[in-house]
Amino acid sequence: MTVDLTTHVLNTAKGIPAKDMKIELWRFTEEKPVFLTQMKTDCDGRVPPQQLKVAGIYELLFYVGDYFKESGETSNLMFLDQVPIRFGIELRKANYHIPLLISPWSYQTYRGS
Repeated sequence: MTVDLTTHVLNTAKGIPAKDMKIELWRFTEEKPVFLTQMKTDCDGRVPPQQLKVAGIYELLFYVGDYFKESGETSNLMFLDQVPIRFGIELRKANYHIPLLISPWSYQTYRGS
């Protein structure tokens, strides 16, 4: 069985999708973290769904600092840099959607649908 993992990022300071943000997906095992893939958000702040076939602990690592630096919204010294969201996946559950709402000074997430 597989589940789809989706995410999107919204820049709440400007009220727009966060385009071209780098995101990494990791799976955590007892031995060490395992890098799965790197993605970039599209013009809607979304990335393609990732199919997960193994239950366990995962992490999305959002490069928020790089996004704000490249957009010219902040100086080189960022309040937020990399934002990790670590979560558990059960294969018998429905798909997982993990949105991220960001500004240069804060972030919020939740389990979406």
